[in-house]
Amino acid sequence: MAEQNRQFQSDDFVLVQQNKRITDKKLDSKPTTFFKDAFRRFCKNKSSVVGAIILSILILLAIFVPLLSSSNITNVRTSEKFLAPKLFAAGTGFWDGTRKKEHVVYDAVNGVPALSDKYSVEAIKKSLVSLKVEPEVSYIDAASQYGTGGQIVVATDAAVADKDVYMSSKPISFTNKGGYTLDIQFGQEEDVNASKLGEYSVYLKSGDRPQDRLVIRDFSRDYSPISVNISDLMKDAGLSSMTAQVVFEVRSTPDALRYILIDSVKLSGGARAKNLDVLEEVSFDNATVMINNSDTGSMAYWACSGRKGIHNSELYYCDYVIDTYMLVYGDADLVTYSATEFNAWVDQGLCSYDYKVGPESFVRLSDDCPIDSVESQTVLTVTKKLSSVTARGYNYRKMGYDKMPSFILGTDASGFDLFKRAFAGLRTSLILGVCTAAFCFVFGLIWGSISGYFGGNVDLFMERFCEILSGVPWIVIMTLCILHLGNNFITFFLALCMTGWMGTAARTRTQFYRFKGREYVLASRTLGSSDIRLIFKHILPNSMGTIITSSVLMIPSVIFSEATLAYLNLGLQGQQSFGVMMSTNQQYLSISPNLVIFPAVIIALMMISFNLFGNGLRDAFNPSLKGSD
Repeated sequence: MAEQNRQFQSDDFVLVQQNKRITDKKLDSKPTTFFKDAFRRFCKNKSSVVGAIILSILILLAIFVPLLSSSNITNVRTSEKFLAPKLFAAGTGFWDGTRKKEHVVYDAVNGVPALSDKYSVEAIKKSLVSLKVEPEVSYIDAASQYGTGGQIVVATDAAVADKDVYMSSKPISFTNKGGYTLDIQFGQEEDVNASKLGEYSVYLKSGDRPQDRLVIRDFSRDYSPISVNISDLMKDAGLSSMTAQVVFEVRSTPDALRYILIDSVKLSGGARAKNLDVLEEVSFDNATVMINNSDTGSMAYWACSGRKGIHNSELYYCDYVIDTYMLVYGDADLVTYSATEFNAWVDQGLCSYDYKVGPESFVRLSDDCPIDSVESQTVLTVTKKLSSVTARGYNYRKMGYDKMPSFILGTDASGFDLFKRAFAGLRTSLILGVCTAAFCFVFGLIWGSISGYFGGNVDLFMERFCEILSGVPWIVIMTLCILHLGNNFITFFLALCMTGWMGTAARTRTQFYRFKGREYVLASRTLGSSDIRLIFKHILPNSMGTIITSSVLMIPSVIFSEATLAYLNLGLQGQQSFGVMMSTNQQYLSISPNLVIFPAVIIALMMISFNLFGNGLRDAFNPSLKGSD
């Protein structure tokens, strides 16, 4: 092909945009930063946002509840222990401070459930929301303070075989003109094993000689009722007066134990009898009550030389719902209030009172009034003004409260407010977790970066060191630290940090091996970037998603570790912590499950929230997702 030569002139070239201004094209979207883009991606994950909100609420409660709440979590108050959670008024049936108990022994004498003796019968009655007595009666052969009825058992003793047994009353003075009578009812044979019923005798004993006995029924197996006029017996025996004991004698046999059953004993006197109080004391128609009223288990006015007990004592059970707050903070003994304090309640319209009229003028106008009645008053002689009143009111005033308290999660075995104690313990555990996670994150990040970036002998040496350290059981390290340094906050922090950083270091090392050979890293190294710039500018940002997720989950892991140690009695001492609280309360799970359930819900929410929050951070800090939806 022939070559062609062509000459170009300047006029041959024309600028097509000669009359237009050329500038950079305006961006279609707003400029953003890495963290703004990360926050936008985080907000796109709805579950992570919910987790972050729940986690924020728990952290805020852990900070402010111990600061703002005035509830007690330091001084043990056993009188306030095991109060039920209360959010609504008593009687609403849900979260109202009441407890429901089923098949509880019923105090038939007072008509209330058998509760602790520290509560008066009146206080229990006022605290009851509902009471249902079971119709079935249970029979027991034991003296219960809440039982009733039954028969007294007088039995021979194997330790003193072939020796008769005596049950005798205290000495009683009789006259043949007193009209004294004795009525005895025995237990029925069909109620017991009749073959074990023994021969017995009943008599009046005034001395140790045989002639000092006035026999009422000689030895026999006749268990029919006895009704005898003692005064007539004395006249027949030619006695005008005598001081004697009523004696039941049970004949012993060498081959078997024998006993008799006494249902009731009644001694009475006529119009001329002068010792009716003694007769009433010795008489009984309720065998269980009689034994319960005796001193130290022995019948004070019926001494027995053999074995004595109770047969077929009746015991009833009931189901009830009781307001625990009214029971503890309700009616108190008489308390003296100053006139200033009392007049303040009058001015508030809680009650009305006219000291010129006296205590009978008191009228309770509101349920918020801390007293029920005024028993007496003191008026100054000179000024004729009220000085003080002695009133019967609510116990919470005596305990230092201005009004009846309520605890949203109830109280524990020490009387501590569970709501405040839970978040006070959570605060301590969170501080321990955050401090430990922060140290382990920073140290593990540096260690793993150096090991993964440089590799070779440096990596080999650092990995062997980690393997040796990880070979020592963590619980051994923790125990040794506690034994030598004490189980305080600093000791836990140091012990947890000794091995806690190795997980972050291992993940960082793995990520560095993954990214350090990528093209953008090689290109940056070719352009002269330093090792520090390559680590912190190019490799580490691409590794942060996975590392941050695992580091965030380290916080609840630390809390669980502290809780585990608390169950081994190695928990924090002298400080409120979640683990110590859970360890202490787990023994009361059967009687007060709220002590374990509510803290368990809190720690479960925290664990779930940390997981959701960590997953959101992983996606947000992943540079490969920058700009994506």
